[in-house]
Amino acid sequence: MKQIVFIIALLFTGGLIAQNDAKAEALLNEVSKKAKAYNNIQLDFKYELNNQSENINQETKGDVTIKGDKYVLNILGITRVFDGKTLYTISPEDEEVTISSDNTEDESTITPSKMLSFYEDGYAYKMDIVQTVKGRKIQFVKLTPIDGNSEIKHILLGIDATTKHIYNLIEVGKNGTKTTLTVNSFKTNEPISETLFTFDADKYPDYYINKLD
Repeated sequence: MKQIVFIIALLFTGGLIAQNDAKAEALLNEVSKKAKAYNNIQLDFKYELNNQSENINQETKGDVTIKGDKYVLNILGITRVFDGKTLYTISPEDEEVTISSDNTEDESTITPSKMLSFYEDGYAYKMDIVQTVKGRKIQFVKLTPIDGNSEIKHILLGIDATTKHIYNLIEVGKNGTKTTLTVNSFKTNEPISETLFTFDADKYPDYYINKLD
């Protein structure tokens, strides 16, 4: 779950600070500016995890709704609700709700609400290849971690050249693992209720409530 949240958090970018490709910087800043202007964003996505040497090939689907710092993420049968202060992880299979504060210091728990500013530093980036996917021109930007100890080898961020929306993100790990998140549906400024981001304990009367400090 943490890995999936981490990948989703990489979907958008703010202005990166490093000695980088000027065209890539301009494109990333345009993507960020446009995304931040929306009142809310709703994504349906496909998530793939592949490692040929370990014979791992997994695929799943999910969706996320984001408004400011708040979000609701559905993936692998688990719902994560963040109301801006508290994170609620709801697991129907375990009949358990885990309640915790948002921990922005832990890189592995970067949340979707932080994805607009996630890599404002820490990466060198440059323009990469252009591909035509289902009639759409996709411009890729390659991001390489500045920290040599990072487990990430590089990230390829695919941007629709027309809409300036994210099409996909490919993360390649130094251990040979490749994770790909492809956006199937990108909706903005949808009419949503504020209660969407509010946890209602009455809906889970028989669930075990696990409160973490």
